[in-house]
Amino acid sequence: MTTLFDTIDPALRHAELAAEIRRHDALYHTHDTPEISDAAYDALRRELEDIESRFPNLVTPESPTRKIGAMPARGFQKVPHALPMLSLSNLFEDTEVPVFIERVRKFLGLRPQETLSIVGEPKIDGLSCSLRYENGKLLQAATRGDGTTGEDITANVRTIADIPPTLPSGVPEIIEIRGEIYMRRDDFATLNTRQIEAKEPPFANPRNAAAGSVRQLDPAITAARPLHFFGYAFGMLSSPVAQTQWDIRRVLETWGFAQAEPAARCETVSEILAYYQDVLERRADLPFDIDGVVYKVDRVDWQTRLGAVSRAPRWACAHKFPPEQAITRLNKISVQVGRTGVLTPVAELEPVTVGGVVVSRATLHNEDEIARKDIREGDMVLIQRAGDVIPQIVRVLTEKRSGAEKPYEFPTICPECQSHAVRENDAVARRCTGGLICPAQAAQRLRHFVSRPAFDIEGLGAKIVQELWEDGLLKSPADIFRLESRNASLETPLQNREGWGEVSTRNLFAAINARRRISLPRFLYALGIPQIGESTARRLAAFYGTLEALSEAMTQAQQNEDNGARADLLSIEDIGPAVASEVIEFFAEPHNRAAIEDLTAQITVAPFESPTSTPSPVSGKTVVFTGTLATMTREEAKARAHALGAKVSGSVSKKTDYLIAGEDAGSKRTKAIELGVTVLSEEEWNAL
Repeated sequence: MTTLFDTIDPALRHAELAAEIRRHDALYHTHDTPEISDAAYDALRRELEDIESRFPNLVTPESPTRKIGAMPARGFQKVPHALPMLSLSNLFEDTEVPVFIERVRKFLGLRPQETLSIVGEPKIDGLSCSLRYENGKLLQAATRGDGTTGEDITANVRTIADIPPTLPSGVPEIIEIRGEIYMRRDDFATLNTRQIEAKEPPFANPRNAAAGSVRQLDPAITAARPLHFFGYAFGMLSSPVAQTQWDIRRVLETWGFAQAEPAARCETVSEILAYYQDVLERRADLPFDIDGVVYKVDRVDWQTRLGAVSRAPRWACAHKFPPEQAITRLNKISVQVGRTGVLTPVAELEPVTVGGVVVSRATLHNEDEIARKDIREGDMVLIQRAGDVIPQIVRVLTEKRSGAEKPYEFPTICPECQSHAVRENDAVARRCTGGLICPAQAAQRLRHFVSRPAFDIEGLGAKIVQELWEDGLLKSPADIFRLESRNASLETPLQNREGWGEVSTRNLFAAINARRRISLPRFLYALGIPQIGESTARRLAAFYGTLEALSEAMTQAQQNEDNGARADLLSIEDIGPAVASEVIEFFAEPHNRAAIEDLTAQITVAPFESPTSTPSPVSGKTVVFTGTLATMTREEAKARAHALGAKVSGSVSKKTDYLIAGEDAGSKRTKAIELGVTVLSEEEWNAL
């Protein structure tokens, strides 16, 4: 039997990678304290992308491949972006460049003879920032945050000399200028010297120094730091400024914004690759850190048509540089237990300097990775990094072995609770079977429940959750909401404990009580259902409306696969058979239902409310496209439908509002007619 927090399918490495990447995103974007290198992070993301390419049914909207940054930190005012601040998809090999170009040409439907110009720019390793000017005056500055909402850093940005407080006359009434805040290498060295002299910890690299300097609550600290800014794009505009990316650079430069050089406008793949090689060779001589180059479609109208997919624009991508490498000794392999019970091996390295940064640890991902690379304790290993702290192991230098090194035997006993650790159904990961008796799992699962995308209970951080769990005060989510009533009867109430007091205890209970009413998307995400992240939780909430309706539909789907309930679930965009099975099985488990009933006795789960947006005849409608479209590609049609607030599905069901039928529409059209779904031609859809 499974419990509310013990329902992860051990066969799904996908869910494990997604959880790990989300944690690293928060460390990097929100806390400026990354634990792994760019190379190690990219390796995790590449593994996730490989899985999704081989198993498309595992692709979910909450996957890190479709997410941006991390949520804004507390202590700063939140700033909603008028237009999302997206991240970039990455290329790592030269062979991926023509694939990117062909994908763009196919989306736009370009003829072979039509020229596609690409602008190449250095990829600055700094902190993304959006500047909003109104009537020529700097009104607000914000970080990227999670792409939708950032942090208000206006007071700090006003101290950066590179950022003009006013723009020349004639600029649009409202304009957002986006770019990167960075620190030069020589300034970084000087700053670290001052840090050491003041007996303060030095910064790991210029990017961390820049981010840490900007995200200070005291602007005076920012003003004392040598920061710079490159402008490279526009966000919201009240009127057009330029027709090409190349002209955007020139316009920004005339307004006083420095431009990252070297840049180039290219028309062929060979020109693009020549530019990449040129920047790579000049990288060490540049006064600022870069970790690659960025390719952008030059024509702005084509950028608009291409739009974005989840976390990244279709019209731009980053081509990353090869990571730096070094040789060191692997002293020990330790094992960490995660929230889902997965045992993750970690390489403890002899500290070594790689590219100016001392590194001492590396993730080994799983036991198969250890076996594949034949990694042993005591081995000399080649490691690589791309700008942060923890590297990845490229290969073992077997020629340097003494003969004393023994193959590593992965533990079959959990190091935290001594329960059996097993691999089931050909799973990639080994997982502890201890469930809630395992301290590593229980506390981390509770931390997920109170995390910011979930219940967001301020004051219940990792340390406090761990403390309350060890004291037996928190064993289930519902215990959180019983904590105040239980506190009065405790032998030692919270306010009388070390580190606590009347004020902190009162604030914690107030924060808990403030979450006794929770939105349906947050509630579903907090449950920790495998593969159900923020985006999928929101899609489920939007489709079913209430927790009761969702629960009843899952019961019907479990009882009878042919009653339409399962088909309805599968009709939701980006929910394939694997994700659907996770949701159905979760609600079919009696322990889960009991845990939900216990929890909902303490709280109210509010029905889903559609966010306010620009009115559209198709807002909130479920649409399906079929057949060949004449005026645009299928991907472009879907992108426009999303932009208008519609829900795009891949299959027709009784909940479908419109089927848009192009030429050669087949079975979907027939099914739509049978179900009484409105069928529109492409012309009728465009008119609507």
